[in-house]
Amino acid sequence: MIQTDSLGELQELYLSLQSQMRERWNRDLPFEELLFDRWERAKRLGFGENASIYHNSYVYGEVKVGKNTWIGPYTLLDGTGGLIIGDWCCISSNVHIYTHDTVNRFVSGGQEPTEYAPVIIEDNCYIGPHSLIKSGVTIHHHCVIGASTFVNKDIPAYSIAVGTPAKVIGKVSYDEKGKLIYLYDKGTK
Repeated sequence: MIQTDSLGELQELYLSLQSQMRERWNRDLPFEELLFDRWERAKRLGFGENASIYHNSYVYGEVKVGKNTWIGPYTLLDGTGGLIIGDWCCISSNVHIYTHDTVNRFVSGGQEPTEYAPVIIEDNCYIGPHSLIKSGVTIHHHCVIGASTFVNKDIPAYSIAVGTPAKVIGKVSYDEKGKLIYLYDKGTK
């Protein structure tokens, strides 16, 4: 049980850290996020230079993450079947990436094995909040996966995919001046 003096000290620490975060970044985060540095956590996990991962994200198995990749809060990175995330990716909050599947194991009463298959997310991809990526999937480079998308098949490079299950609805491209643009299929924007 926490003593009253210790509780007061923890509250003081929380208020001090909260104030510093508000002043510096105009953010109000949960206590554990104020205590732990997400860039340091990424380094300890062997992620690439300048990658970050929130304290309240889960990491299982073999997970490799490239440089300048941001892993948002409340994510689940299951690397039990192998997970590779490239450079300059955004894995938004509440994204779940699975590299194993236990459906057959449990439906068969343990007669079938757990299935494992790697997931690869290549460089320069944006995975929208609340998306779920199934085992065995490759999302090729320069893709945008919309919020709440269920990715159950490979997504070609330079694609925009949304929905449950994921459907490619457009392309990532560049205009004549080299500026990034999004081109949507007719009737899908």
